[in-house]
Amino acid sequence: MNSDKSARGNASQFFVAGELCRRGYCAVVTLGNTPNTDILCSNLAGTRFVHIQVKTFVPGRRTCSVGQKAERNFGDNFFWVLGGIPEPGSARPFEYYVIPDSVMAENVTRAHQQWLATAGAKGQARNETTVRTVHLPPFTSVSGWDVTEFRDRWELIEAKLNAS
Repeated sequence: MNSDKSARGNASQFFVAGELCRRGYCAVVTLGNTPNTDILCSNLAGTRFVHIQVKTFVPGRRTCSVGQKAERNFGDNFFWVLGGIPEPGSARPFEYYVIPDSVMAENVTRAHQQWLATAGAKGQARNETTVRTVHLPPFTSVSGWDVTEFRDRWELIEAKLNAS
């Protein structure tokens, strides 16, 4: 099971890098050798760069796990891409949500704080946890955040790479 998760995560990084290359950019999968960056992407001239953190989910699932680092704002040149990689043989399409780091940090932090402030299923106080998730359409987080507007928003990355 764990190797399946690892293989799916690797596949997602390569699919995201492939999409960026298809759009005319240089995208390199870091293979875990760069902290907080799964893909380093530049324009063809190599004068502008963005860092991309990729998280993988199976299309049709309710959430995508992102972890505590999603609460940290790494800056304007950092993006999250939630990559929905269908199971082999599935008729579901690939799904990508391209989310600026500042938007991710703000919304994941707010949702987690609201989750902590609500009572658990049996009325008990919730305990702090390292788990952080993003709800996928048609679902929204406890804070009401809906990531629908970020579906296939590759132009957010392209704007950073083509800025003058």
